[in-house]
Amino acid sequence: MTTVERPTVAPGRLFIGGQWRDAVSERRTEIIDPATGRTITTVAAAGSSDVDTAVAAARAAFDSGPWPGLAPRERARVLLRVAELIRERADELVALESLDVGKPVALCRPVDVLTAADQYEYYAALAQSMDGATRQPGFPAHAYTRREPVGVVAAITPFNFPLILSSSKIAPALAAGNTVVHKPSDETPLSALAMAAIFAEAGLPAGAVNVITGTGSDTGEPLLRHPGVDKIAFTGSTATGRRIAATAGERLTPVTLELGGNAAHIVFDDAAIETAIAGVIKGFVFNTGQFCMAGPRLLVAAPVYETVLEALAGAVPGVPVGDPFDPGTVVGPLAGPRQLAKVEQYVAKAAGARVVAGGRRIDRDGYFHEPTVLADLPASSLVIAEEIFGPVLTVQRFDTENEAVALANSTPYGLAAGLQTRDVARAHRIAARLHAGIVWVNDWAMLDPAIPFGGVKDSGFGREYGPEALDAYTRTKSVVISLQ
Repeated sequence: MTTVERPTVAPGRLFIGGQWRDAVSERRTEIIDPATGRTITTVAAAGSSDVDTAVAAARAAFDSGPWPGLAPRERARVLLRVAELIRERADELVALESLDVGKPVALCRPVDVLTAADQYEYYAALAQSMDGATRQPGFPAHAYTRREPVGVVAAITPFNFPLILSSSKIAPALAAGNTVVHKPSDETPLSALAMAAIFAEAGLPAGAVNVITGTGSDTGEPLLRHPGVDKIAFTGSTATGRRIAATAGERLTPVTLELGGNAAHIVFDDAAIETAIAGVIKGFVFNTGQFCMAGPRLLVAAPVYETVLEALAGAVPGVPVGDPFDPGTVVGPLAGPRQLAKVEQYVAKAAGARVVAGGRRIDRDGYFHEPTVLADLPASSLVIAEEIFGPVLTVQRFDTENEAVALANSTPYGLAAGLQTRDVARAHRIAARLHAGIVWVNDWAMLDPAIPFGGVKDSGFGREYGPEALDAYTRTKSVVISLQ
């Protein structure tokens, strides 16, 4: 693969109405490299007046700008150019995302950067196929439906997958003819600012996408409450999602929420153990476990329980942990000191567990923790029940299919689930019973822009990816013309 070097990053500014500008307050925020703990650069810290300006720019671009009125094929051409530029600048985006989040470069290119390009290509295609339908009423009339954009979209994204989770909102929003104000995580905003430059070069009209960096309280809250916002799209924690839903409810602003998860990964006794172990490890160490669709709860059939633990004990310590810019690294640092402290606290709560692998912070610069496997915890343990968001796997034993399903469905979350079996009938039978928006069989994290995902229960509502995502960014209008 191409060698990717740590880049030098210029100070970041806000991107509003097609122009780069400083925050009105001139305040700035330090951005930290999680692999070293050192400052990368600073970015502008937007306040409420900057939010007002960004929303006004998006509103003007929607109400009187060219983007919503462009023919779908013209919007598609711009989105395809965005995808082309992402591919052309893949090295730059890989370096920024790896530096900002601590993602290993070997995974960042195919998973983060090229997936973002795929998203814009996919929604460029769908933009040209969006249409209404004629209906046959019971009276003399010609009736049809129109799918229209909702207006100004507030897209608020988290620290763990900055590029993918912003593209999963911005691409369908733009495809449908909306304009966007994007607030990335205040911890990992660098790829969002790089994408603002790509949008401009691709020919997106001024104000169609605006990027404002800042904290949740100073930037996110004013954006959520802004009367000029017509739709909110959020990915983040369940606690924050509840507050956003309540805020949106005050103005009846439509909202989609992709929230936390605590997925179960079930290994049945007929599974191919080698395949299962590879999927299990991928499910809990991918992105250093900072993945809402991670599989941190392993449920293993009693006949193969000790076999699986033995295999994990042999394989997990060999997973390469280290500098994300080393091409051989599979697991990088956690995104910051707060996330590392949270993981350490949960591991400390697992006193009495059988430590199959790991269990400790790694003594080096940055925020590294060993991939950790904990077995024989009581079912009531908070380490099992709550979302850790780090490279920690708990292992529980089950005896029957019904017990496995009950354990899998026992948490308030319902974002993802998975199972390992060679029995096709069992795969369909169990998948239908799991409370999750996506279920994987014999692998983990198989994602594609054409496959929708989203949560049930405390994991939120609404779907990203697939044609289903466009439902969140369009309104259906009926037109009925009398024929009398």
